[in-house]
Amino acid sequence: MRRTARTRSRRRRPADARRRLGVALALGAWSGLIGIALYACTTTTPSAPGVASYRPSDYDHLPGWSADRQAEALPALRRSCALLDRQPDDKPVGPPALGASAGRVADWRPACRALAELHTDDAQARAFFERWFRPVQVTDGGDGLFTAYYEPELRGSRTRHGRYTVPLYARPADLVMRPDGSVGRMTAGRFEPYPSRAEIDAGAVQPPPPVLLWLDDPVDAYVLHVQGSGRVVLAEGGSTRVGVAATNGRPYVSIGRLLVQRGQLTVEGASMQSIRAWLRANPAAGRALIAENPRYVFFRETGAAGAIGAQGVPLTAGRSLAVDPAFVPLGAPVWLDTAWPGRPDRPLRRLMVAQDTGGGIKGPVRGDLFWGTGEAALDEAGRMHQPGRYYVLVPREAMRVATR
Repeated sequence: MRRTARTRSRRRRPADARRRLGVALALGAWSGLIGIALYACTTTTPSAPGVASYRPSDYDHLPGWSADRQAEALPALRRSCALLDRQPDDKPVGPPALGASAGRVADWRPACRALAELHTDDAQARAFFERWFRPVQVTDGGDGLFTAYYEPELRGSRTRHGRYTVPLYARPADLVMRPDGSVGRMTAGRFEPYPSRAEIDAGAVQPPPPVLLWLDDPVDAYVLHVQGSGRVVLAEGGSTRVGVAATNGRPYVSIGRLLVQRGQLTVEGASMQSIRAWLRANPAAGRALIAENPRYVFFRETGAAGAIGAQGVPLTAGRSLAVDPAFVPLGAPVWLDTAWPGRPDRPLRRLMVAQDTGGGIKGPVRGDLFWGTGEAALDEAGRMHQPGRYYVLVPREAMRVATR
């Protein structure tokens, strides 16, 4: 968002009200991560994202800075540095809203070179960040909102047999993606929208799209469609990771929001886990409900060792953060100050690296934590909707240039 940075005044809501609003919004958004977070919310208010102000700070003002294990964030930062290393020196790193404070690629190179020589000791890692970076608080006048996402783990096979009957489709041959972003197909020489989910499931694409894998659970398959990326444990042995190859271009409709609107779930009780449980307990109604989301995702095998974020690097569980790149530079360290999922009384303060984005991650103070892979990660990610704040760490050299 190309606007002059300024502070937007806003009356703060009580914490309980903020959390209730966060859950409500969480039911309706499409977040991209790895592609896409199932219940990530949009912003702390239903209005358009605000504008940010950037306040230089210091490490004494970072809550919990001395207690974190900063060395755990080093692998994530090394991946981002490797990507920066391939960029030209004069390329700006930060968004226009941050101005010159984030500098250009050349301003990051000294820190990245020093990082290459760093060991994994927490004290050394802490000293490294204090030596090379300065914290800058990103604010828009109130607390932001932090949710989480995860990489689902599914069971599948390369051949259809036994319980493996749910197709995971690759990109269809007739799908056309235009330069303007529209998606469709040519029918009788005319471009038309691609079929909806319900139409695809009813056989509207002939011949059918190629099957990438066969899965054993239609609910898990739908979760994968929403998350956009996952790890599939293969019946033949081993595993593979899949990610989005294309979509049918249709809008996303949240089935969680529909369940709340129809009284099947409460706002407070709606989570990844409860929605998935409802679908399993009501298979026929669940199929009909899923069909109301017209968006369909086609997949490819990524060959990656882990989930890949929007920056193009593998994500690090518990240390990678999805942000709005209009306000926070991708690849930058970020000090997070929020609370643990479902535990507003337990601070969650740690160093993250901004390595992903999301369609529902919009606004100056908005983040989505990547929690990892599988059910244990889901247990935490599904309950995360906490108020909080963060500080972006920018190279001291860039700050000196910006203030000359």
